[in-house]
Amino acid sequence: MVVTRRDEPLYRAPESKAPRRGAATRGATLPVFGSRTGPGCAGPFLMVGPLAWICSEGVEPSSAAPPSTQVRVEQVPDGLPYRYYFVGSDGSFGYRDLTTAEEGVPDTQLFPGFGVAVLRNGKHGSDPFGLTTHGVWVPLRDLRPVVAPEFQGIELDGRLDALWVVEDDTPLFSKPGKRLRGSELSRLLALRSLEQRKIGRELWHRVGDDQWVRDKDVRGPRPAELPDGLRADERWIDVDLERQVLTAYQGERPLFATLVSTGRGPEGTELFTPRGTHRIWVKLHQSDMDNLETGESYAIQAVPWVMYFERGYGLHGTFWHRAFGRVQSHGCVNLTPRDAKRLFDWTSPKLPAGWSAAFPTEYEAGTIVRVR
Repeated sequence: MVVTRRDEPLYRAPESKAPRRGAATRGATLPVFGSRTGPGCAGPFLMVGPLAWICSEGVEPSSAAPPSTQVRVEQVPDGLPYRYYFVGSDGSFGYRDLTTAEEGVPDTQLFPGFGVAVLRNGKHGSDPFGLTTHGVWVPLRDLRPVVAPEFQGIELDGRLDALWVVEDDTPLFSKPGKRLRGSELSRLLALRSLEQRKIGRELWHRVGDDQWVRDKDVRGPRPAELPDGLRADERWIDVDLERQVLTAYQGERPLFATLVSTGRGPEGTELFTPRGTHRIWVKLHQSDMDNLETGESYAIQAVPWVMYFERGYGLHGTFWHRAFGRVQSHGCVNLTPRDAKRLFDWTSPKLPAGWSAAFPTEYEAGTIVRVR
């Protein structure tokens, strides 16, 4: 069956009042394993996966072969599932019908600086347009293309030895206390701590032959206690607010680390990333994010790889700043799109092919995210 409506609900049982299991992507072809009538659907509910039922009103028969129920793994080298743009300084307008674009009243207005995600290109006359995830055509002349951040985290082999430079022109030393002139390091340069030495109150890292850096000039993961409620050998994520570092573990073994940007507000405010041990309560392939009710308004379409762990606070891909390693966000944990995609595929609940959202179940708990 092919899904005919955007983000069609999936339920844990064949009734519309059952807890949500996730959502299906419009245009996705889903396998069908059974059917059953139930309240809230004029036709039968169709079972399209484990604990996943969809109302037949939101699908139609398809001649395409259904995919298996494997986890969605998209090949996106830069981490961005769409082509993204920022609206230029003069703003723009969007049109539902490309054939009459700019000939009548626009269907929507796009303000300067807002982010749009483009599914495909088209032309009205000789003018190129882009079709956004909101279903409107926007003239590309009004948009500035996004270039994904190149920074990405480091795979770990059970050791917390990853380091990143956090400021430009960071000094390099031939030994602790002896600076190497003309050997400054650039921001976000990745290093490995080969040896640590504490001299007085200052900690030093050897990062090469006769090459040392001060701990205060770099960021890296620190040892973390196991969170409460962790199951044997379970995957989990540690977010260190002071260091602005995220580390992914399996049990006691660190597997991956990267720089993040967490909430920039004072603790206790909405702009602060909430401390504590949480579990991912929903994963979304993409989600619109905005803050249009305040003076500091912004709107970004289709923010990718969203993993909410506490109300509206989550991990997600970020392409609108390069401040990783520094507080910057409105409360979420910002990752580069590459890093967010890596964690999205690694965490639970898994997102099967054709799904746009997934909720955890008693058989597949959401991954623990501990913020400290």
